[in-house]
Amino acid sequence: MQRQGSNGGSAGIRVRVTGGVLLVAHLALVAWITLRPLDVPWVSAANLRPFAGIRADLALGWQEAARRIGEGLALLAPLGVLLPMADGRLAVSPLASLARTVAAGALLSLGIELLQTGVPGQVVDIDSILLNMLGVALVHLAVVPVVRARLRRRAETLHRAALPREEAPQGRTPTIPRVGIAP
Repeated sequence: MQRQGSNGGSAGIRVRVTGGVLLVAHLALVAWITLRPLDVPWVSAANLRPFAGIRADLALGWQEAARRIGEGLALLAPLGVLLPMADGRLAVSPLASLARTVAAGALLSLGIELLQTGVPGQVVDIDSILLNMLGVALVHLAVVPVVRARLRRRAETLHRAALPREEAPQGRTPTIPRVGIAP
């Protein structure tokens, strides 16, 4: 991953910086979507029972349920790729990477839900945390292992191409006949 680029910069650093910038931009968008005050005539109670909101969404019909559940899955789903990209490591355990990414997504989702308690018109919903975590996990599982494997193969190919080739054999090595030592 730390291969030198054509302009002298490191490819690993460029990936990390790009991932970090995209991560900050995505989190700013998420904060704008979830933490702005809403002007609504009434607000429903907070949902602290897991899957109660999902069951209520499913009761509204499959189209409305698909839209609401899809929004919950998609809100933090890009973190499944952006967090490992900002980390920038290629040689990492897939299970450890998934666990770190989902845990970070869960903590960010929990933080958003806690911040929503002080925003007018926003309501805390435990199902949002569950859907956000599932979205992060699905995107991570679908994209990160494939991309890391491809980047590792590419790095190995470039590493093999950069190694000096062995010279072709030029025939037998000449030998010197052994001369006995005089008494």
